Amino acid sequence: MAIASDSIRQQRAALASATDPTSVILASVEQALARANSNASHNTYLWRNEAWTQQEAMRAAAMLNNAADATPTLCGIPISVKDCFDLAGSPTSCGTKFYRDLNGIAEHDSWLVERLRAAGAIITGKTHLHPLAYGITGENPDFGDCLQPGNPRALTGGSSSGAAASVMEGSAMAAIGTDTGGSIRVPAALCGLAGYRASLEFADWSGAAHLAQSFDTFGWLFRSLEDGPLLGSIFGPTEPSSAQPPKTFAVISNDFLHDCEPAVVERLYQCQHELEALGLTATTVPVDWWTDSRDIFAPIQASEAARIHAGHYAHFEPSIRERLEWGASLNDDTIANLRQRHTTFRDRMDTLLSQHQLLLMPASPVVQLNAGADHSQTRTRLLRYTTPVSLAGMPAVTIPFLANEKPSGGMQLIAAREDDARLLAISAQLGAARKLQAL
Repeated sequence: MAIASDSIRQQRAALASATDPTSVILASVEQALARANSNASHNTYLWRNEAWTQQEAMRAAAMLNNAADATPTLCGIPISVKDCFDLAGSPTSCGTKFYRDLNGIAEHDSWLVERLRAAGAIITGKTHLHPLAYGITGENPDFGDCLQPGNPRALTGGSSSGAAASVMEGSAMAAIGTDTGGSIRVPAALCGLAGYRASLEFADWSGAAHLAQSFDTFGWLFRSLEDGPLLGSIFGPTEPSSAQPPKTFAVISNDFLHDCEPAVVERLYQCQHELEALGLTATTVPVDWWTDSRDIFAPIQASEAARIHAGHYAHFEPSIRERLEWGASLNDDTIANLRQRHTTFRDRMDTLLSQHQLLLMPASPVVQLNAGADHSQTRTRLLRYTTPVSLAGMPAVTIPFLANEKPSGGMQLIAAREDDARLLAISAQLGAARKLQAL
């Protein structure tokens, strides 16, 4: 018996009802491993060890068979991990050969890997990323550009490139990614996947590599929106509190969408109608005050990244090296002024979300990033849609859209900081409504 479906919830149900759950787990892992690195660039994973993963499958099977009460959350589920989290017995490359060789073999699991293994997850390997997680296309001069499984003409987006590829190719049912300036939201949108970026406060980076501490958080890429609450529970409680479900949401005004592809704008209003069908009331809001969001975000990010990678700039590709050198050149007064502007911006975002509960906007203004094209201006274009949320430290769920089984845009649904539970719940409700409509 192989993987029951793309839904983790359904896979858990299949395991619970199986007369021989060990066989189900081993078969699903065998299937996952057979699909690994099946994109045209054959680089979904930067590290994997099939024998080790099969041992993890046996460990998960023992956990399931010995569970006295509730089955561990991810027991028997194949999961990939972005290669900026330590996994004992493997190197942590951060997307570069330099750090892979410098860091050597990790002796301990990161906090997040510990959580995954305690929940019974079967880690299939460590996935490709844009170097240092400092990019949004998934291009990588050391390990090759990450191409979408099934579409060698398209990049996955980044920096959680291999995470997206692993779910697309079926070598993982869900994938751990990170999101500093859009690194979960953009690959999810470009690859037709659901994505969950956790609130900034939820992240524990013990044993993981930062890019910029003021903005780094982590989350998931996966297929079924209904799995969001279960996956989010790995980071913290995701049962909705006693607070009422959201009743209102804001949609950004048309003037912000001037550089959006028409198909993306169409999906935005389709998603608006889906949320309205759930009983939520939409209000259009102007966001002209977002114009300087990247001007605040980019230098703070560069300054923090420059400190982390000080002394190593020469080992990285020119575009990243230039950003690091720029970040190092910014003086304390400049950064202090930027942090004050950051605080003001975050306060205004807090006010917006207190008035409207949720915010809906595109996760990416484009449907596809063409492999081999000149993407020197792509980062600026995409960050315009992602940095407002990054500055606010807010959680977001990427709502995927497909046309003829191909990615056709993705929306980000955003909530106030630490309102992850309600956000995941309403997203799951939307996913359930889609399934009913498809019947």
